[in-house]
Amino acid sequence: MGNTGIAGWFAGLDGSARACLVGALSDHERREFRYLWELWARSEQLAPPGDWRCWLICAGRGFGKTRAGAEWVRRIATTAPAARIALVGASLAEVRAVMVEGESGLLAVSPPHRRPQFEPSLRRLTWDNGAQAFLFSAGEPESLRGPQHSHAWCDEIAKWDMAAERATRAWDNLLMGLRLGERPQVLATTTPRSVPLLRRLFADVETGEVNLTRGSTRDNARNLPAAFMREIRRQFLGTALGRQELDGDLIEETEGALWSRALLERCREMQQASEYTRIVVGVDPPASARGDECGIIVTGLNDSGHGTVLADCSIAHPTPERWARAVAETASAWSADRVVAEANQGGDMVASVLRAADISLPLKLVHASRGKVARAEPVAALYEAGRMRHAGMFAQLEDQLCGLMAGGSYEGPGKSPDRADALVWALSELMLGRTGQPQIRSTL
Repeated sequence: MGNTGIAGWFAGLDGSARACLVGALSDHERREFRYLWELWARSEQLAPPGDWRCWLICAGRGFGKTRAGAEWVRRIATTAPAARIALVGASLAEVRAVMVEGESGLLAVSPPHRRPQFEPSLRRLTWDNGAQAFLFSAGEPESLRGPQHSHAWCDEIAKWDMAAERATRAWDNLLMGLRLGERPQVLATTTPRSVPLLRRLFADVETGEVNLTRGSTRDNARNLPAAFMREIRRQFLGTALGRQELDGDLIEETEGALWSRALLERCREMQQASEYTRIVVGVDPPASARGDECGIIVTGLNDSGHGTVLADCSIAHPTPERWARAVAETASAWSADRVVAEANQGGDMVASVLRAADISLPLKLVHASRGKVARAEPVAALYEAGRMRHAGMFAQLEDQLCGLMAGGSYEGPGKSPDRADALVWALSELMLGRTGQPQIRSTL
């Protein structure tokens, strides 16, 4: 009976049968039992059969990609004493923290008495049988020029540094050194992003040169906290970013859009700066009493002149009182220097509703004299110039940004890019207006 057969047989046992089986094992067998990956893995986490050279696991977050990669490396190392394995990540710090020492990394998945020796100073793991693995950063492509390997595990390849083609250079240098043994193999694990290296591998899938495994976060739901599953559904369900990060879909770029997915990924910065010289909240009020959405975006400027999107506090289908209260609460929570609100439709009403929510609100009303896309173009240029950051993931906002077309149309979700409009108003005030001292109050 092969591994797949054993796994299928074990998975088909009910709880009492499994308990009887485990109870019949000796202490030694019981300790080993938990490390029999073929019994616990889902079929899509196991290497494809046959004589393959490249295996790509492209799946949503929480799918179990890291565990699959670590277990594959462990199997290679324990069965092939001559194996020389490259471990490649976005940075050396990530290789060590995730691939080696992480909760699903190589040290964690190995039985204590057969755990490899890790020598951080040498960037090397060594198994008792002589197999070795070496740590590399994709941000240093030249470090992969020269070393030879029999196998390689490359993690989060869509996250590798794209500047100066570092990602593709690292991949190419790795492949040219993958020439030890009779059957060199490379496994790449990643959440999809529309970057050149991943698009290239998808093209190779079409020709049969790459074996592709797809999957979503839901596939591993039984091993993930229920609260986590509820939260990600709440935040990302129905968004393009959710399709990418959770369903594992490769979202293609829309030709002619002012923002691209790749551009937004380059701007991603999960940690916020400690201080900002100014905080501005942009507001795009609903056009009617029961409009689709009120865009409320919080932005900050640091002392080096870089802007950051700090929060998306937009709300759907609000009454005037509700969206005004949300604006006031957001401004208070972030100690905003300025609230900038579009007043093209019902300017006096916008002002009075906001003043009713908070009379001390540092409010500035703005009137659009140009179309949405024309207003957005100089803001998009700030991103292209590397002057903008996103302090986290803002799925619905980013979907709207990627739907603003250079030709003047909007091809994103919803009838109107309310969140994107709010962002444009905020950044126009924060980074494209006059740079004098901020005023706490403004006169209407």
